[in-house]
Amino acid sequence: MSGQAHRLPDRGLVDRSRTLRFSFDGRTYEGHPGDTLASALLANDVRLVGRSFKYHRPRGIVSAGPEETNALVTLRRDGRREPNIPATMVELHDGLVAVSQNRWPSLRFDLLSVNSLLKPIFVAGFYYKTFMWPRWAWLRLYEPAIRRAAGLGEAGRAPDPDRYERSFAHADVLVVGGGPAGLMAALAAGRAGARVLLAEERAELGGHVLAERLEVDGRPGVEWVRDVTAALGELDNVRILRRTTVFGQYDGLTFGAVERVADHLPEPPPHLPRQRSWTIHAGQAVVATGAIERPLVFAGNDLPGVMLAGAARRYLNQYGVLPGRSAIVFTNNDDGYRTARDLAEAGSSVTLVDPRPGSQASGMDLLAGSGVTALHEHVVIEATGGTRLKSAAVAPVGQGAWSASVRPCDLLCVSGGWSPSVHLLSHLGARPNYDAERAAYVMDQLPAGLHVAGGVAGSFDLDRTLSDGQDAGKEAAAACGFRARKAD
Repeated sequence: MSGQAHRLPDRGLVDRSRTLRFSFDGRTYEGHPGDTLASALLANDVRLVGRSFKYHRPRGIVSAGPEETNALVTLRRDGRREPNIPATMVELHDGLVAVSQNRWPSLRFDLLSVNSLLKPIFVAGFYYKTFMWPRWAWLRLYEPAIRRAAGLGEAGRAPDPDRYERSFAHADVLVVGGGPAGLMAALAAGRAGARVLLAEERAELGGHVLAERLEVDGRPGVEWVRDVTAALGELDNVRILRRTTVFGQYDGLTFGAVERVADHLPEPPPHLPRQRSWTIHAGQAVVATGAIERPLVFAGNDLPGVMLAGAARRYLNQYGVLPGRSAIVFTNNDDGYRTARDLAEAGSSVTLVDPRPGSQASGMDLLAGSGVTALHEHVVIEATGGTRLKSAAVAPVGQGAWSASVRPCDLLCVSGGWSPSVHLLSHLGARPNYDAERAAYVMDQLPAGLHVAGGVAGSFDLDRTLSDGQDAGKEAAAACGFRARKAD
């Protein structure tokens, strides 16, 4: 059993009074209630979690949310076996069994990683141009071999012992997303008297407030989330669906959602389904789905240890995990400066790399007294390592590798800005437009009956997010015939 070498003693929202044991690839580890599988693996210094689809290159945890593309695992056994689940969205429970995918005979020693050496041969269309003759061999030889080599997880073959339900819900106002904007929207619409249904895909409400060191009204943001959640619980006309992903928008403000009722348990209790499919009919809808951080591109940016800057902050502040002890933060915007500050204050040695001149970086005030070394007008041109990150080459903007300095590191955080999560808004044909001021695609022409608030609307500061959420909730309630009163 491995110890939690990267668990911080005084940060995070996990319950350290209880210890949970789980296994990954047959090895037992420990975590705490409140962890995800990803945060628990990082706490135990597990960096290698998968292999890439084609070349079988090493892959590590890159995000902290549903956008995770690398840390895809298979959960459970036998009929409950379920592949391709992001480790970032798996709630840790005692006895959890997870295995890595797309490797043989093991994750660390994957024979098909030889494909990485042969990548000059595997150009676009390689399979179709090469495996043409003899014709009979495609179905009998070539295709079966390619299918075994590619793919990700393998589904269970035994009968599924669990049951599933289909349910319907009607609401005056549907709020999608339980972050600060969604909470304010639900509170405003609920206090106006509207029937409100709030759907949040995580187990906990609060969104990015839980991952940041933010204050609301002079108190920690986490306390504000608890108070708002309690206020919503006192309203009989508000219903909260946790662990519920709204995946589709259809005609007539009809939405599809899936509730993971018992996925966080070893097995469902006899009286509960494992999952529940929802068809939701709403009079109005507030979409508060936030934003996704963009990566930055350089050689080796897929190595285990390269992570989104916002994800690093979430692992620090929500899960109490230090993702690396020697970190480089490569950012082209001021948001990355918060990651550099938080990492430094948690005990990491941090170098910040920003391609902009120092005069354009308003985040420098955050670094005062933090001990962070800031390199402006520099870029990361390459990350190096094997199954984990070892170092990064940093060079002045516009100059080649000859001018680069190699800096040892075990964590490389990247931030290329934020992209609003407009996916749900686009399902009926609406298209986002590029906003140069916010450097993001935002939806400025909304379908009838839809309202947006927070990051999905291009609002990236907490003050604006809270006011946006309140306004959207009031407007949605008013469109349903309810009069919203003024709230704090």
